[in-house]
Amino acid sequence: MDFLSSINLVMLFAIIGGLGFVFLLASLILGDIFEMFGADADIGGDAADFGLFDSRVIAVFMTAFGGFGLIGAWSGLGAVTSSLTGLLGGVIFGGVVSAFGRFLIGQQSSSSVTDSDLIGRTAQVTVTIKPGELGQISARIGDERVEKLARTNGSEEIKPGSIVKISAIAGDSVIVNIEG
Repeated sequence: MDFLSSINLVMLFAIIGGLGFVFLLASLILGDIFEMFGADADIGGDAADFGLFDSRVIAVFMTAFGGFGLIGAWSGLGAVTSSLTGLLGGVIFGGVVSAFGRFLIGQQSSSSVTDSDLIGRTAQVTVTIKPGELGQISARIGDERVEKLARTNGSEEIKPGSIVKISAIAGDSVIVNIEG
């Protein structure tokens, strides 16, 4: 109890900032600590992996609160003014980290092509498609080439190299029609 009575304002803010910095280092090494323990609170965010109460945002808030509060106490400001200075610094820095994290998460995209992306696209036949039998087509979507099993609605054979249009999805294959 003697230690607690000897803590002054500068030391208190230094302890808060130091704990926040240790928490920040642990978050940077381990990832989102709250999510590790199943205590994820995605409040205030549409970004799936970076909410307002992400452990990294809270750690930066604590570090900035302690640092700005320490600067205020060191400058001779009172407890309330130093706390408000720390709060303002924590909110600004925590907000910047939250906004930057949301920006980075928002830049991620999936490169996988779904079956519905193929409908209406043109493709090239790579294996002959006979009526009532399976063949194969190759389609390019963006930078990705997709190979799919294909069937035709028509009554004529479609030779390799022919350009076809994908009209529907039928299980694990696509339905194609001759382009033209």
